[in-house]
Amino acid sequence: MSITREPPNPFRQATFLLSVNHLRQLPPDSGLEVAFAGRSNAGKSSALNLITDNSALARVSKTPGRTQMINYFAVDEALRLVDLPGYGYAKVPEEVKRHWQQILEQYLRTRASLQGLVIVMDCRHPLKEYDRQMLEWCRHRGIKVHVLLTKSDKLSRGAAGNTLQEVRAILKNEFPHATAQLFSSLNGTGAVEARQLIATWLGMESGEQK
Repeated sequence: MSITREPPNPFRQATFLLSVNHLRQLPPDSGLEVAFAGRSNAGKSSALNLITDNSALARVSKTPGRTQMINYFAVDEALRLVDLPGYGYAKVPEEVKRHWQQILEQYLRTRASLQGLVIVMDCRHPLKEYDRQMLEWCRHRGIKVHVLLTKSDKLSRGAAGNTLQEVRAILKNEFPHATAQLFSSLNGTGAVEARQLIATWLGMESGEQK
């Protein structure tokens, strides 16, 4: 009996590059990058850690909203993963929320090296107001989007499958530039699928850059 092995993880070598608080602090707009966005309690940092096989890469906090900087991780000299500030939940002053909303919108509108956006949504509470706003921004700019429906382990297999079908139907009707899958940082559901898609966006093939 043959044993099915997971393909090599092309993101395992990802390392922290820098954190920025303003667009002027971003690294040069060259090479390629894929960004991660999501509500502050959706499990964005945990998803990023699973995709890179590095539990210490992105800071995971029990307090939602701790990611309040744009955090860059280098895959190699030309490829990057970007952890955007969590939105929609953090207990921070309205002025701070407005600041990050403006930065997120400007980042999506102006960043030429951005190849796609991964939006992380709790599968029990998908497509909330801020999620739809991010999808709308990306549709307007023509940015590819992939939705990770995280915490799928919190639902039964049937309920999770139904949620995925419902979300895919809404995306097809309203945001046809977006795709979706189930994901769990706890049991690893969807990790290989997510890695393969992100690698494709970054011009990588079988774990190697083209």
